[in-house]
Amino acid sequence: MSDAHGVILIHSCPPALAQHVAWTLSSALGVPVRPLWTDQTAAPGVVRTELSWEGETGTAAKIASAMLGWSDVRFEITEDTAAGRDGVRYVHTPALGIFYTMIDAAGNAVVNEDRVRYAMEIADGDITELERELRLALGSAWDEELEPYRATQFAEVVPLRQGSRAV
Repeated sequence: MSDAHGVILIHSCPPALAQHVAWTLSSALGVPVRPLWTDQTAAPGVVRTELSWEGETGTAAKIASAMLGWSDVRFEITEDTAAGRDGVRYVHTPALGIFYTMIDAAGNAVVNEDRVRYAMEIADGDITELERELRLALGSAWDEELEPYRATQFAEVVPLRQGSRAV
């Protein structure tokens, strides 16, 4: 049953790994994936692609887990919100590793109460430390690193449906 959907953004991938990344996505989604790779203008010598997907709830986590084997690849994977569940976003950069956050219907990061309390406890009244902890909770370092890659023109979006033929 396809009750979830989202986007896979591969912001940068060495060309030599592009086919391997496609195979990884095919395996995670259970359908053939044939990304349309374009040059990443923010980083000469690498390629990028964007794909939309449909599948079961939890598919974004499955894709992100499969992609972790490609440490040289910058990517974002989202699973949109739906009735009765939050959306999620996974972000990976070679320098920072993986980041996960829940997202709301407008695409904003959601920082839960326990994480805010933890930040306040760690900060122990130090406003600079509180700011650092909240920036960490929001994934600011990942966003800052990926912003130059996001500013480039997106490739054609290739829709994917779990359990059916790729478009």
